[in-house]
Amino acid sequence: FLRGAINNLKKSTTAIALGTTLAAGSGFALYAENPVAHADDVQIHPQEWPFPNQGLLSTWDAASLRRGYQVYREVCSTCHSMKYMAFRHMHHFYAKEEMNSLCEDLEIKIIGDDGEPTTRPAIPSDYFPPPYDNDQQAASANGGRIPPDLTNIVKAREGGRDYVFSLLTGYCEPPIGSSADDGTYFNPYFLGNAIGMAPPLNNDHQLEFHDGTEASVSQMAKDVTHFLDFACAPSEQNSKQFGLKAMMGAGILVALMGVAKRNRWSSIKNRTYKYKDH
Repeated sequence: FLRGAINNLKKSTTAIALGTTLAAGSGFALYAENPVAHADDVQIHPQEWPFPNQGLLSTWDAASLRRGYQVYREVCSTCHSMKYMAFRHMHHFYAKEEMNSLCEDLEIKIIGDDGEPTTRPAIPSDYFPPPYDNDQQAASANGGRIPPDLTNIVKAREGGRDYVFSLLTGYCEPPIGSSADDGTYFNPYFLGNAIGMAPPLNNDHQLEFHDGTEASVSQMAKDVTHFLDFACAPSEQNSKQFGLKAMMGAGILVALMGVAKRNRWSSIKNRTYKYKDH
């Protein structure tokens, strides 16, 4: 018995030593392939910001959505499209007359009856017109890069609305020992830290909100992020309302089932048997 225990101990020690050697060799090979982690390759993860529609009982901020659409229309739409967003989706925070007025200021490119390109005023059922006719034109106007469509940008990026807000407000000078290439800008929230988009928002009276709110960088970033979050799911409020109704209905149903079960089985559960001796 003692001899068998000694042999098993030797085998275990040999296996541990072999595993340690293999792990060390793998680590050395990985280090040899990627010996240094550069600061430019590190991406800062955004913190969580308190947006109005967080939580089951919260809803969209109509005033913020209006300002966010204004920021998109006057700033972002010069380069970025929202081809899956229709004007009719904004009925949550614009009255019908206001929506029609917004559409009248925009032109939609169509093919006329004569087969030639022409334009007409937009209507609520139209989708947002793109800033460029095709990808080649977009790339040519932006240094070879095609600006991404913003309809689902909040859902398409890790971190969601927190990432978009942090990106818009995170432009800064490169730290000592780091630099941005020509045609790029330093942003610690962007992967690689070098982003081709120039800072889109600034404090130099870039725009004036219709409701008189001060158009600071953080305010514009918050409002346009809120609008882009809305664009990802315009029917989110309806889903929340349906979910609350379903939960209330389920609660009432469970209570009724409990009462029915108690009424049906109470006579059986409380039944007693008495045996008589003969």
